[in-house]
Amino acid sequence: MNRVFMPEILLKKSEIFNTLNFMKVPFVNLKSQYLSIKKDVDQAIHQVLDDISYVRGKYPTQFEENFAKAYGVRHCIGVGNGTDALYIALKMLSIGPGHEVITVANSWISSSETISQAGAKPVFVDIEPDYFNINPDLIEAKINERTKAVIAVHLYGQPASIEIIKTICQKHQLFLVEDCAQAHFAKFNGQYAGTFGDVAAFSFYPGKNLGAYGDAGGIITNNDELARKMRMFANHGALHKHDHLIEGINSRLDSIQAAVLNVKLAHIHKWNQKRGHNASLYNKLLKGLPQVQTPKIRDNATHIFHVYALRVERRDELVKYLNDNAIQTNIHYPTALPFLGAYKYLNHRFEDFPVAADYQHKIISLPMCPELTEEQIHYVADKIVKFYN
Repeated sequence: MNRVFMPEILLKKSEIFNTLNFMKVPFVNLKSQYLSIKKDVDQAIHQVLDDISYVRGKYPTQFEENFAKAYGVRHCIGVGNGTDALYIALKMLSIGPGHEVITVANSWISSSETISQAGAKPVFVDIEPDYFNINPDLIEAKINERTKAVIAVHLYGQPASIEIIKTICQKHQLFLVEDCAQAHFAKFNGQYAGTFGDVAAFSFYPGKNLGAYGDAGGIITNNDELARKMRMFANHGALHKHDHLIEGINSRLDSIQAAVLNVKLAHIHKWNQKRGHNASLYNKLLKGLPQVQTPKIRDNATHIFHVYALRVERRDELVKYLNDNAIQTNIHYPTALPFLGAYKYLNHRFEDFPVAADYQHKIISLPMCPELTEEQIHYVADKIVKFYN
């Protein structure tokens, strides 16, 4: 009897072995997320199509009201994308030629290129060794009579030392702009990142924790006059059609993206919690591996893990090894901002930003999304342990 069933038993064991050793792990899984809310999303999109209301109108207004209410702020202005959100904020804070704006050395280029687009000069500050965000201890040394603002980036989903940065800005009478492109509903001391400064910019790019199905962005503020100016500037300088009070740009949140975001907004806290759970499991499985530094969380902060970034030895070899084992990874970011060709004119050296210069060769981002399964996390961690052993 045993001899009859043994081949079947061996086959099942082989199948399990193959599954564990050749599992595909995408960096994000937007298809699974869509399927989990398909009925509501499809209904929302079809409603927009039925109403033939594609630009402006009730759907963007509904999302703006809902997002502002969720953040506990007076105003949300929906715009075309997160880069526009930063640019519009800087322009309407009257930042321009002859001014300087301080920001972090390690971020996506939107954090700095919008400073240049406004006509000002970007001034970079190195990052904290533990948290990847701007080092507040280094900010005041960069302040001079031309400095007008600080853009604090809440990178990877972890709040920067925002209370310290706010104190510095108040001391020197600087605007505080929060770049929340990766930090939807992250908290510091129980307060949402994005509600500490004068204005905050958000990206709703599809891969974000709260993502649309195309480009989309938003700006929040409690300043009534600033909100009015930003809404006007984003709509060709007009609050009402044909009444152009200033020259502006065309950057508007379209109705389909707003409808999708309205559906997803109801799920964001649950999704953020799942990301935190996934990060905790990664931390547990990779704990004690000397070649790997797992993410540290700032005291009194709620990290929402848009990105789960490790500092590792032999980074490029590890990337190839994981890719060979069907694990998608990313690097946020392979070149720190001061060392990009776009900022060659600033003549920065690696020793000007030693932490960012060092980390750009060590950072790797592992798969992270709410749809990531525990089996996939175990698989990824197992491969990393095997690589270093």
